[in-house]
This record gives sequence, structure tokens and C-alpha cells, in this order.
Amino acid sequence: MDLTRRQSELADAALRIIARDGMAALSFRAVAAEAACSLGSVQKAFASKDLMLAAGFARLRQEAAPLPPGEPGRPTLRAWLVALLLGILPLDARRRATQRQGDAFAQQALTDPAIAAAIADSDAEVRGLLASLVTRARAEGEVPAHVDPVTTAWAVLALAQGLAMQLLYRPEPEADVRVRLDATVAALLR
Repeated sequence: MDLTRRQSELADAALRIIARDGMAALSFRAVAAEAACSLGSVQKAFASKDLMLAAGFARLRQEAAPLPPGEPGRPTLRAWLVALLLGILPLDARRRATQRQGDAFAQQALTDPAIAAAIADSDAEVRGLLASLVTRARAEGEVPAHVDPVTTAWAVLALAQGLAMQLLYRPEPEADVRVRLDATVAALLR
């Protein structure tokens, strides 16, 4: 979704509301107050709340899962996956807010087919990248030939989603999470 600078600013304001107060608090009026602008300017930027939600989700996906620096899957797939997961897990205030936003959109997806489709497409894109990296690691001998790329991609995404939920209600030190993640990712790639 291509957004203007103003739409991006307003979508970011919507995301702050969602992180702080939940999806139920989101309205054009609330976004106008959060962004310190007029109600009319929000309505001009987004013809409907659904479009504002779509913009919010697009911004969330842009900002939520930054890839580790360097080439994906390098220096090793295992190290890269651990770095990726540590980068997205809710281990600090910013990432906890991002996780709350993602959870709010997941709940909204239960009744909003457009958001459900956007989440499904995003997850499929992530799984596709992960599967391609596992395939490359198999071809290079880093990962045994019996490791299925598609199954491993599904497992890594499920690990990320499940662990993120657990860390929201029971935060743990990043160093402890890193140790367990490294062991878990190593087991997936054996």
C-alpha cells in the first residue's frame, strides 16, 4: 500500500492509539487528537476507517520486522534466525507496543476479511523468505538435506508468534531468551 507522508503520519498516530488503548479506542476523532490535527484532515486522508486500518497495518508491517543487517541468512542461517527473532520479540517497550498492535490486528482479522487476507499474505511472504533461506542453507551443506524448508519456515513463524505472546505476559531478560532461541533454532535445523 503506497501512502502519502500525511497518511503515514496519521497511520502512525492510529498505531499509537492501538498500542496504548486497543483497537476499540480507534476513531477518526481519536487519531485527530493524537496527531494534533483537525478531524477533517483525517477524513480527507482516509475515506473510511477501513482504509485507515489498512494504512495502519501497512505501516506496522513496514516497521515491525526489520531484517538483521547484511545478507539474509548470513553469516549462518542459525545466527541470522536468532538475530531476526530477537529483533521482533517484545523484549523492550517499543517491541511490546508493536506486539500489542499486531495482536489487535489479529483480533480484528477474526471479523475483517481484508485484514485477515493482509495478515495471511504477510505471513506467506515471511514463510517464503524463510523457506528459501533453508533451501539455500541445505544446498550449501549448512543444514542437513532432510530438513524440510516449508515445514521449518512454518515452525520458525509459529515459534516467533508463540514466544512473542508468552513474553508479553511474562517478560524475560533478552540474554535468557537468546540462549533458548539459539538452542531451539539449532534443533529445528538439525
